[in-house]
Amino acid sequence: MDILNTGLSRRRFLQASGTAGALGAVGLGGGALTTLHEAEAQAATAPSETKITKNICHQCPARCGIDVYTTDGRVHAIYGSADHPISNGKLCPKGPLGTYILYDPDRFKGPMKRTNPNKGRDEDPGFVPISWEEALDTVAERLNTLRDKGESHRFALCYGRGWGASCAGLQGTFGSLYGSPNVAIGHSSMCSDGSIISKKALDGIGSYNAYDYANANMLLMFGVGFLEAFRPYNNNMQVWGYMRGVKVPKTRITAVDIHINTTLAGSDRALMIKPGTDGALALAIAHVILTEGLWERPFVGDFTDGVNRFKTGERVDPSLFEEKWVKGLVDWWNTELKDRTPAWAAEVTSLYERDILATAREFGTTRPSIALFERGAHAHSNGVLNGMAIHALNALVGSFYAKGGLMYQMGPSYGPMPVDAKDFTDDYAANGPWKAQPRIDLKGDKDGYLLANNMLQELGPNSLAGKPYKLDTVMFYLTNPIWTAPNGQVWEEALKELFVVDTSPFPGESAMFADLILPDHTYLERLQDAPTYPFKGWPMTQLRVPAVKPLYDTQYYGDTLIEIGKRIKGPMGEYYKALDNTENVIRHLAKGFATDPGDNGVNDFESWKEKGVWYKKPYIYRFVDGEFRKWDGADYTIVMSEDEVKADLFKTDSGKFELRSGWLESNADWIAQKTGRDPRKLMFPHWEEPVHPGGGDLYMVTPKVAMHAEGRGANLPVAIANLQPVLGGRKTVYIEINPATARERGIADGTKVRLSSDLGSIEGYCKYYEGCRPDTIVFPMEHGHWAMGRWAKDRLPGHCGEITVNQSDRITGQCSYYTTKVSIAPA
Repeated sequence: MDILNTGLSRRRFLQASGTAGALGAVGLGGGALTTLHEAEAQAATAPSETKITKNICHQCPARCGIDVYTTDGRVHAIYGSADHPISNGKLCPKGPLGTYILYDPDRFKGPMKRTNPNKGRDEDPGFVPISWEEALDTVAERLNTLRDKGESHRFALCYGRGWGASCAGLQGTFGSLYGSPNVAIGHSSMCSDGSIISKKALDGIGSYNAYDYANANMLLMFGVGFLEAFRPYNNNMQVWGYMRGVKVPKTRITAVDIHINTTLAGSDRALMIKPGTDGALALAIAHVILTEGLWERPFVGDFTDGVNRFKTGERVDPSLFEEKWVKGLVDWWNTELKDRTPAWAAEVTSLYERDILATAREFGTTRPSIALFERGAHAHSNGVLNGMAIHALNALVGSFYAKGGLMYQMGPSYGPMPVDAKDFTDDYAANGPWKAQPRIDLKGDKDGYLLANNMLQELGPNSLAGKPYKLDTVMFYLTNPIWTAPNGQVWEEALKELFVVDTSPFPGESAMFADLILPDHTYLERLQDAPTYPFKGWPMTQLRVPAVKPLYDTQYYGDTLIEIGKRIKGPMGEYYKALDNTENVIRHLAKGFATDPGDNGVNDFESWKEKGVWYKKPYIYRFVDGEFRKWDGADYTIVMSEDEVKADLFKTDSGKFELRSGWLESNADWIAQKTGRDPRKLMFPHWEEPVHPGGGDLYMVTPKVAMHAEGRGANLPVAIANLQPVLGGRKTVYIEINPATARERGIADGTKVRLSSDLGSIEGYCKYYEGCRPDTIVFPMEHGHWAMGRWAKDRLPGHCGEITVNQSDRITGQCSYYTTKVSIAPA
């Protein structure tokens, strides 16, 4: 059977396509008989009504405000909201894709159940339509049965992009009331946990940074892809135009990556680094900043007599340096930095020593400056160390909470939930046998990943191996792990054993292994809150308002979770009955705005719905002249005490930026045992050679590109045709290879090739590109689907995940997507 059309009745099709009314007008739809000429006359005279609805783009994490234009009930245009601080009336190339997603003919049309017990790529699920009542009752029955048997830990809920309190925010409470350590497990370890945990080790926060780009005079970017896919991409392009075209002096930019992309091409200095060696470059930059006396003394501190004793290869007496807002600088120097010269880094990174020295001097003298990084730097076995070394540069130049520097995002002034979950906790939830069970991914476990936030990439393999146990039921929200996890073939085997519930609106790979489909609305059909991802630090939250009624028999995921909760026996069911629905939740959140109105006048649910965004400027913290200060309503005049700084800004044991990480030091025994690192060095940013599995001789890197659309672009022809900006593509994306590397292997330009690792092989087409390192092959990650829809299926190159080894940084849990080595040969 054709699973893409399952559940689409003739009536539903007519409603969705807008033809039901027209057919009814001519007597074919069950209405009053009307002649064709009369219908045409009525259509000619009936005025069209255009409505503009506030919503939020869903193509990346940026949360750009959008104006959705609907005429006669059909969405026909999407523009950036002029009064939204991120979009400012603009959108990136992905922004208009919402109409394609809404009207994607391959969407699931309603809840369905599997009739074919066999699962596999070549197995037709045999989906048949069912009612929402049957679907929700089926899930609740399984969950109640597990709870009755004391096996509630065998239920896992996995999610990808969480948006707000009305979706992902409901999941933790669901897990605590139901009784499962596996509700919920996020995808952050397969995204950028390497970034936030590297930062946590030094500043105690553990989050993404917000940035004051407009006032920065230099950006040093490691693997960021600022003009390709770094959040918020739309605003990045806007601020780039200001920094590079309007601002005086123009912001200087050095970009570090493994190939020439749009960001490197637009930068003042492009450094094509050897994969996994970003930390060595950062250490050498720190070495230069210290030896040449370029550090920011009001933040870092100074020698008591003002004489710089940081000399290459020489130790320093810690008692001679008086630290201000950092801890352990001299210890770091003595243990690691004193020998990390530009000459040393040049050998490790394959960069020129002169470029390393010039970068260090420019970064150390061009205040304010920011060092930022993403998984190009931290998606390796040494990722936490690379990230720490880069983040430490911001401390050396005093960028934390400074004008033109970086900070952390403040949250919105939400009101409380309709009811308190604590009042609905029964004895099973408080003391049940599930409390003794570890998480299936072994996050937080001494035998697994003690310090990680999530380890979603381990869920499938661990359940399959029964380590620490086998799951029974798994539910997915905005994640497709067969596709997104490395070595997804293992997930295919794991899901064959489990009862799988998928909530995606689209027929992705994981959905093809599902036993139940409970399809979510697309984002133009949802009412959904979404606090901003880190942006400029001041608090902001957006609201998705449905532009049209749901086209099909779908249901917002948050309401699906509430409806399942209502069906769980005991107090938990009463809690979700009290919540009622997600609109009730959102209305209660909005009550917080009554006492803290937004700058745009938003003070309740109705005004939030009208404006689409609530925000409060300015950012209230600022580092000025060696002090941390708070906003008094007119200026930064309120000096913060050390205790206040510790509570709000540096949440470390010392209340300072710890170049000697107390958090890592407190876990030194475990880290040394599990990673083999020297106990004397593991608490410092230091150099460690990365481990590159796979068995090949070339690094394989699969960066995101501007049209990636977080996986939803795979079935959109307009996105596919423009996916690869450097080499073009249209029908495929090309594997970038250096011409010399290709010729050595007898590979002609544009020919079909095979990429192989220890896990298997995939095929695709290559293109010569001198902007690619000779030791590295590069291709975008969007193609290679065997499901997802008619335009996504069977499109070369094959899926990179099938040859990516499942290796993770033991400290951060970061999945090492960019570290597998492969072989390439003519196909």
